[in-house]
Amino acid sequence: MTKTIFIATAEPYSGKSIVALGLVHVLLGKAQKIGYFKPIINYDPGQQRDAHIDTIISHFGLPVSYDDSYVYTQQQAQQLIESGNRGEIIDTIIGRFKKLEENYDFTVIEGSDFLGEGTAFEFDANVTIAKNLGAPVIIVVSGEDKTNNQILTAVKTIKRNFRAREVQVMAVIANKVLPEQAAEVHRLLENYLNPEIILGVIPEDKDLKSPTMKEVHEILGGKLMFGEQQLSNQADHFIMGAMQVPNFLNHIKENVLIVTPGDRGDIILSALQADKSVNYPKVAGIVLTGKFEPDEPIVRLMEGLQVTVPIISVKTGSFHTATMIGNIKSRITPDNNKKIQLAINTFKKYVNVEALDQKIITYKPEGMTPHMFQYQLVKWAKSSKKHIVLPEGNDDRILRAAARLINQDIVNLTILGDPQEVSASVKRLGLLLDLDRINIVDPLKSEHFEDYVYTLMELRKSKGLQYQMASDMMSDVSYFGTMMVYKGHADGMVSGAAHTTLHTIRPALQFIKTKPGVSVVSSVFFMCLPDRVSVFGDCAVNPNPTAEQLAEIAISSADSSQRFGIEPRVAMLSYSSGTSGEGVDVDKVRKATELVKQKRPDLKVEGPIQYDAAVDPVTGKQKLPNSEVAGRASVLIFPDLNTGNNTYKAVQRETGALAIGPMLQGLNKPVNDLSRGCTVEDIFNTVVITAIQSQEKQPAQQEKATLLATH
Repeated sequence: MTKTIFIATAEPYSGKSIVALGLVHVLLGKAQKIGYFKPIINYDPGQQRDAHIDTIISHFGLPVSYDDSYVYTQQQAQQLIESGNRGEIIDTIIGRFKKLEENYDFTVIEGSDFLGEGTAFEFDANVTIAKNLGAPVIIVVSGEDKTNNQILTAVKTIKRNFRAREVQVMAVIANKVLPEQAAEVHRLLENYLNPEIILGVIPEDKDLKSPTMKEVHEILGGKLMFGEQQLSNQADHFIMGAMQVPNFLNHIKENVLIVTPGDRGDIILSALQADKSVNYPKVAGIVLTGKFEPDEPIVRLMEGLQVTVPIISVKTGSFHTATMIGNIKSRITPDNNKKIQLAINTFKKYVNVEALDQKIITYKPEGMTPHMFQYQLVKWAKSSKKHIVLPEGNDDRILRAAARLINQDIVNLTILGDPQEVSASVKRLGLLLDLDRINIVDPLKSEHFEDYVYTLMELRKSKGLQYQMASDMMSDVSYFGTMMVYKGHADGMVSGAAHTTLHTIRPALQFIKTKPGVSVVSSVFFMCLPDRVSVFGDCAVNPNPTAEQLAEIAISSADSSQRFGIEPRVAMLSYSSGTSGEGVDVDKVRKATELVKQKRPDLKVEGPIQYDAAVDPVTGKQKLPNSEVAGRASVLIFPDLNTGNNTYKAVQRETGALAIGPMLQGLNKPVNDLSRGCTVEDIFNTVVITAIQSQEKQPAQQEKATLLATH
């Protein structure tokens, strides 16, 4: 039973980072603590740290320090080789790794980059390390500038070396293969490899290959004149701006980097105007060569245009500059979340993750960690893809979240807003988002608008609602989006990034209404703590619920917990535990607890109980020694909104916990509210849980195995 896997190659720039990112992402959905180890590292030019280690650790928040994640730099290893100390290198690496391994459920080891001298030793060291650690290997071979037979030969050679040392090859991944070669490469490798070896063929992707303007700036140096906020722009190709403007404009393609002498004001200004024009594609950046900078009137004009395109002035000539740009090997860095997400999605698309799971995940971790929970949420949402409407298409955060959701193929989306404005915002933000995959609707121009108005009149006829007022109400995005859900044109709605909670949920209360047997709409947060996921309710809707309402909130929250794979152990919180306390507030909780027991005898519930007794095993045993819930509560019900809202925020801020929600419960169809201070991650998670709410089957049933959240 392995707790380790080794990612190996025999050449530089093979794209191991895609495999490492994808693999760690998958493992974090299965295990609590993932380690990462790269025995020998090599710095990028001008840097003092390995960018890939920083990316892996920071993006996933791994509990690994940078210094513990490697043993030698390539230069240090080379010096030891030259002094005849090869054995010392291997012994030290193995010793350091064994100490690291003890702290983690699973550890991913990444082999060398093979840059500079000593590459023969590095390959031998990789084989030796994998052998001594008993780690199965994922082989990564680059298909860049190779024929089909050359790719096959490279796989045969590296596989033969590992098998000769009796190192198990678990998977072979051919990366950066030209799309037109992919099918034939897959056939050749499939015929050669044993059936038990997992095979992946990943086509070359310019979005992963192309450098950002930040990388261009770092490699070229020079002076950044404009566009500091847009250095994340991706340069898919570059052109020389040395011709007349009409001919130059014909050569502009999407995400182009323009290299031109700094005194060519005509080229510079036409490029900037093209970037703003709807008739030309996005310009990634401009590099001004030859020690020239634009004349003062041109600079003044550029300042007035509020230039956002990155413009870099360098001292080198155009030809030399172009050569340097052509030689840039793009890296996935910690600040480039777009590439990180694309790398993860690419891995999952072209590698059989389920088959890989069966081979490397051979243990059952206790508890549900945040990464495990989020991994399961996305998996459940994808199992039966739903249609979610996002009314706030004029908010950049909504569009960024939409890009992630669509690119991961989690849900179908309708975004409310002006199609041209949404399209312009997507271009401005530089999002990798195919708008053909999203339904963008302007409510006032929708073919359903009149039908929605008359439906609203019928639903609210008891209130005397007339056509004009119904029409005004339906022009509001919250009403329009909610009506889409009511009519079945969408399965759920997420709003609130730019609107109040009342504005978001009022339409739902008016005509979607509550489920049979439910009289109160409430909410829960999924609190992703370091070692578990807990359900907090109600922290967003009901200011001062009665005992009867509190009992309903507890039952709804327990059902939500069960639905999302968390075994419900319900703690009815108060300032007193058991029978010791007296007073109106504690009596309300005591009565609510009895009502829950009467209505749902199947639930494990304890109350009144204090927070520490609910979540801490030692305290829980002292205060309520015979309780099934004390010290192990997974669902915490607060007596009022003041307590619940402040507690969830305090826990979130003080522990760094991720709070997913609020998720509304009790409605006939799912409508969920966002905080106006929400992040892109909040929106993403809320859409995912809304999609799951709208599924008929429980996620736990779909998975056939419920993951339990324990203290």
